[in-house]
Amino acid sequence: MKKHLTKLLIFLAASAVLFIVLQMLISANIINAYYKRILMTICINVILALSANLVINYTGQLTLGHSAFMAIGAYGAAAIYKAGVPFVVSLLFGSLIAAVSGFLIGLPTLRLKGDYLAITTLGFCQIIVVLLQNIPQLGGAQGFAGIPGKTTFAWVFFSMILTIVVLHNVVGSRQGRAMVSVREDEIAAGAMGINTTRYKVMAFTVSAFFAGLAGGLYAFLMMFINPTMFDYFKSMDLVIYVVLGGNGAFAGCIASTAILTVLPEALRFLNNYRMVIYPLLLIVIMILRVKNIRLARLKGFFRKFRKGGENDAAA
Repeated sequence: MKKHLTKLLIFLAASAVLFIVLQMLISANIINAYYKRILMTICINVILALSANLVINYTGQLTLGHSAFMAIGAYGAAAIYKAGVPFVVSLLFGSLIAAVSGFLIGLPTLRLKGDYLAITTLGFCQIIVVLLQNIPQLGGAQGFAGIPGKTTFAWVFFSMILTIVVLHNVVGSRQGRAMVSVREDEIAAGAMGINTTRYKVMAFTVSAFFAGLAGGLYAFLMMFINPTMFDYFKSMDLVIYVVLGGNGAFAGCIASTAILTVLPEALRFLNNYRMVIYPLLLIVIMILRVKNIRLARLKGFFRKFRKGGENDAAA
């Protein structure tokens, strides 16, 4: 317990120092408005990627419609703010609406597995997009305009830190270990008395809450949202962030998200060619990652083989 608390305090202290340094650079205009917007986008994408990571890597369920919860959070927060509700309450409202949606959708769909679940979540994403396009009170297909720019760097940074702390505690808890057991072998987990559907729905609900939080922050950052911003292409981006991040490690997920968020901007000088270079780089990264995994496994095999030979020789 003390060790866990010490690690938490060190992480929070390091986060506070990083925020102070970045805020000083922003105040001194060393980080200008353009780079500040990129930093804020990275923080929002990290929240999204970590929320999807809980479902994909820790529970072992492939979801292709995670951007739908981001859309629900974005539109919910913007709409309730327009009704005169304070900004903080609006963010919380959007997140809770997304969480409730995740719970209601998760109950029937998470009884499915594999490709069936992926297709179902993809269909849910498109349903949300079409619904938003046909609700005139939310701007319809033209988009929701007139949203004030309430999102600041402090809001997105500390929301990201909150997400990291909460999700790290979730995966380290008894419930988190139950989620991992579902990923490893759902049949065996069920045979051991674990309610697999319950823990999958729990992961889906928590994940949807933070996706909704990211959506709310995104809406008040962009000051305009359109249903097409949250289509399945956005969900594909989240899956790529998570997959390239590794086997669930938070550091890997954060690093891959930051790199892939910056990469399109870094390639902007290539104009339209960046739309070709970016996917090619993704393919190369994926190939290298698979090779590294295979190399690590091969090294592990030879290490075990060598230890086994030494034990036989000693005997």
